[in-house]
Amino acid sequence: MTPITEAQIRASFVNASRKEVSDLSLPAGFAEIDWDRLEFLGWRDRKLPQRSYVVTTVGERLVGVLLKRADATPRSRAQCTWCQDVELADDVVFYSARLAGAAGRKGDTIGTLCCADFGCSFNARKRPPAVYLGFDVEAARQQRIAGLRERVSGFAAAVLGDTDG
Repeated sequence: MTPITEAQIRASFVNASRKEVSDLSLPAGFAEIDWDRLEFLGWRDRKLPQRSYVVTTVGERLVGVLLKRADATPRSRAQCTWCQDVELADDVVFYSARLAGAAGRKGDTIGTLCCADFGCSFNARKRPPAVYLGFDVEAARQQRIAGLRERVSGFAAAVLGDTDG
């Protein structure tokens, strides 16, 4: 991910009010983020535990999405829709996002199951096991990273109401 500033983050939100954007607290350690190891920036608000944020790109556009964490947790072990890691150490929770524009003002939302603390970039970079002789582990890893980027961008595009991405 290309490094972004606080001002760019705050300007990117498509489904949040000005008050919600001004109230957001940046992730802990924001100044030390290793942008080369992220496909998106995701974090939980330290002051408002049910609120989280994701910033990614849709095409060339930087898009921020405000998420609300569901009160209930899935009854069984859920798989993250974004990183699709089957050996997760983290919890997977349901997040909903108000749609952008008129649809969101009417109350329309979209939801996803994803890692509670947005460790998806780390999960996608884990070395997959060699499943057969000659298996290209690095190619599989790169494919997981590209898939993560595509799924997160697709979610943000859906919040925008852009089903083409």
